[in-house]
Amino acid sequence: MAYRSILTVLADAKDADAVLDAAVPFASACGAHLDVLCLGVDRTQTGYYFAGATALMHDETIAQAQAEATEIEAAARRILERSDISWGIDAMVAQSASVSGLVARRARFADLVILPKPYGDGQYADAPVVVEAAMFQGNAPVVVLAEGKPVPVKPRRVVVAWNESAEAMVSIRRALPLLQAAEEVSICIVAPERHSTESSDPGAELSRMLSRHGVSVEVAILAQTLPRVSEVIARHVADLDADLLVMGAYGHSRFREAILGGATRNMLEHARVPVFMAH
Repeated sequence: MAYRSILTVLADAKDADAVLDAAVPFASACGAHLDVLCLGVDRTQTGYYFAGATALMHDETIAQAQAEATEIEAAARRILERSDISWGIDAMVAQSASVSGLVARRARFADLVILPKPYGDGQYADAPVVVEAAMFQGNAPVVVLAEGKPVPVKPRRVVVAWNESAEAMVSIRRALPLLQAAEEVSICIVAPERHSTESSDPGAELSRMLSRHGVSVEVAILAQTLPRVSEVIARHVADLDADLLVMGAYGHSRFREAILGGATRNMLEHARVPVFMAH
């Protein structure tokens, strides 16, 4: 496998078991090194203290963030010390505003980043920022986990969401080792008449390219029979009983930060299998 350096970021102790239970076997199967960044986040914003706030209050918020980082590190170490993989761990404290820069620097040197789903009940506020920073600023491919699902090193079935975009192409290239290892790959094209293709056979060029890499591939042309394209893709994933979805990550710039676009966010909110994304 081409993934030799894998990163995961934990900012909540409750995520440690699920994330590492997925990341450790994947790293082991790839012969990869796993780095774990444990973040305690100080969510107060310097310069916005109310009148009368003291330095002691600031110290307390930093101490709380440090305690969270220590708790996450302890939970992660218990799991990693039972494994047979090469691993490293760092516990750090960061303010909310600096989380994206810190994650991006670490992700830049990783072949793959494995992260928990950033949306859902009880999820911490900075979870989407971590995913966005790894992909948009760190330029790393990301696997977003689905509850209770492993990251398959040799997938049975993979669905590739294809709309001829640059983002989708980048994601496919980054996912190629997994596509080559899969038993079946379905190129999913929803409402091809909306795309810019000049070909009468949508997906043919991508199918040929992947076939030359030894990928067992078929093309599925789907009508948009549901309100959202992401819903059509999700139904196709379920119909095939696929165990991985590969798609491009789309975003737009706001205040110079990359924000996940609506289609990407909707897919992640409702994903039932791991989602491999790149931008």
